[in-house]
Amino acid sequence: MKTPSIHTPLPGPNARKLIQLDDTYVSPSYTRDYPLVADQGKGLWITDVDGNEFLDFTAGIAVCSTGHCHPKVVSAIKAQADKLLHMSGTDFYYTPQIRLAEKIAQLAPGESIKRVYFGNSGAEAVEAAFKLARWHTRRELNIAFFGAFHGRTMGALSLTASKSIQKKHYNPLVPGITHIPYPYCYRCPYNLCHPECDTFCVKWIEETLFRTTIPAEEVAAIFVEPIQGEGGYIVPPPEFHQKIFELTRKYGILYVADEVQSGMGRTGKMFASEHFGVVPDIMSLAKGIASGMPIGAMVSHTDIMNWEAGSHASTFGGNPLSCQAALATIELLETELMENAVVQGDRLMAGLKEQQKSLECLGDVRGKGLMVGAEIVKDRENKIPAPDWRNRILNRAFEKGLLLLGCGQNTVRFCPALTVDADEIDLCLTIFEEVVREVAG
Repeated sequence: MKTPSIHTPLPGPNARKLIQLDDTYVSPSYTRDYPLVADQGKGLWITDVDGNEFLDFTAGIAVCSTGHCHPKVVSAIKAQADKLLHMSGTDFYYTPQIRLAEKIAQLAPGESIKRVYFGNSGAEAVEAAFKLARWHTRRELNIAFFGAFHGRTMGALSLTASKSIQKKHYNPLVPGITHIPYPYCYRCPYNLCHPECDTFCVKWIEETLFRTTIPAEEVAAIFVEPIQGEGGYIVPPPEFHQKIFELTRKYGILYVADEVQSGMGRTGKMFASEHFGVVPDIMSLAKGIASGMPIGAMVSHTDIMNWEAGSHASTFGGNPLSCQAALATIELLETELMENAVVQGDRLMAGLKEQQKSLECLGDVRGKGLMVGAEIVKDRENKIPAPDWRNRILNRAFEKGLLLLGCGQNTVRFCPALTVDADEIDLCLTIFEEVVREVAG
């Protein structure tokens, strides 16, 4: 079985030189958790510029759904590169964009006909959803949730409520957005939880927010992640989304699902909202669509996506290379990888829950499919977050050849490619347990 191979200090000599250049020429606004300088990728494995090999459980932040450089995806890109690189779907037509729109529209939940808008990223997909909601409803107010991450462009950032640093010095942002608590269920920092958390949170919107703060008839949309991503891989109570959806029907509000991180098979279903039995009015997609190629998509019912020509567009959105990569990716998701996400996700969750028995610092373990989070705590009974331990765990795992990311205040996220096998799951669990014991006893 393949294992990580680390034969230089980290970062190695070649990596150190490139990081120095990066410090000189690249924007300091980027966040880097540890000094990995990637050179090559294959499947679940990344090789850095010094030849060190790492087991990657980040998938490029849940982007490379078919693993790094899957041969079918690479082949699709190469074949398209010989035919057409760019023509701009804003002003012209070309086959890959049309075929991908057809495929995504057919996959989207619900029986009605859908339409698809293409951008280049998740933030652009959210911006498009934000604009469409205003266009269709002619309403100016919107609701989003604390802990949400929707992107960094000004509209998406206005909906985001993840970290204050993301908004520092950028105010005023887009007005008319109200943030409310997401139903954390297992630990509610807003003291809103009780045995019927999902019911209470939704009742609070109607009975308190709409009565005292914003008129329901002026709300265009509620933007919600089916499973919160950057907020901590939070899985809400089972009926939460259904009750939110019922509320939107009552007041003519659009239900917008941000599936940028949770969509495209990541949770074992094509879209995470399918776990909760709701059909979004609008969905924002990106990350896992094209397994590494830049693309974002906003999907909506035909009667909602009724804006006129010139209302919104993107020069590069839905470019031919990304569309062909997406079509190859979706074929792999449908034929084998979503089922694998369920099987290996269950194996990962079971392994982490087994580790809980002997690791007191391992708090809540939660997730669906291969979207799994494990909290690091200093007092499991009182659920005291340990972000310092979490950060040291990420760095020590890197030193041992395992790539992980954090999310939320103190959560380790596991989001490997959906091609991951049982041996790679077990290897990740072994290294993770070793690191946690070193860092937190």
